[in-house]
Amino acid sequence: MFVGHYSAALAAKAVEPRGPLWTYVAAAQLLDIGWSSLVMAGVEKVRFDPELPGSFLVLDYMPFTHSLPAAVLWSLAGMALSRWLLRLNWRAAVLVGLVVFSHWIGDFLVHRPDLELLFMPGRVGLSLWDYPEPELLLEAGLIALSGAAWLWRRGREGRSIWPGLIFLTLLLALQAASLFALPAGTAAAFGRTSLGIYLVVAAIAALCDLGKPRVAAS
Repeated sequence: MFVGHYSAALAAKAVEPRGPLWTYVAAAQLLDIGWSSLVMAGVEKVRFDPELPGSFLVLDYMPFTHSLPAAVLWSLAGMALSRWLLRLNWRAAVLVGLVVFSHWIGDFLVHRPDLELLFMPGRVGLSLWDYPEPELLLEAGLIALSGAAWLWRRGREGRSIWPGLIFLTLLLALQAASLFALPAGTAAAFGRTSLGIYLVVAAIAALCDLGKPRVAAS
């Protein structure tokens, strides 16, 4: 799953608009932000197999970001940082934590068995990547539903929907580009590219919140 992860961020923004969109968007990819950094450092491991359907990633070792206990800890850390560092209200901070954990749920649906539970042997994953068409429909459907809810909330606040439409178009463009992407270079180079994409998307999300709403959020 790629842009489908952002559906949780859009849904959270629709539920609690007082939380900055960039915070929810960064939370949606926080596990992968950590993963990209650890891949660059050579701590977590990834290989590429262009013959695989859906995704060419072979995720050999990522216990510090994508095991179930790690996902819980990252989620709690995201909630705590949102509350005490960013000074978000408790509702927004809890949503940030839930958005972080939603990443693991999305990965569980699409990954081949590469997610460790740690408290028991073996790895899990439902392998929707092996069925590219249904997997793409799932991601598109999640973005469509959550995006519609977010645009509706923007309308209630008296905000223009155009920044939202542009952001959703960007997400769909990234998803389309990922269909034609081929593995190139080293794992560390892939990590740098991935990290750059996550940070740029979060920065663009921040632009969507510019300007004050004409109607107070509720």
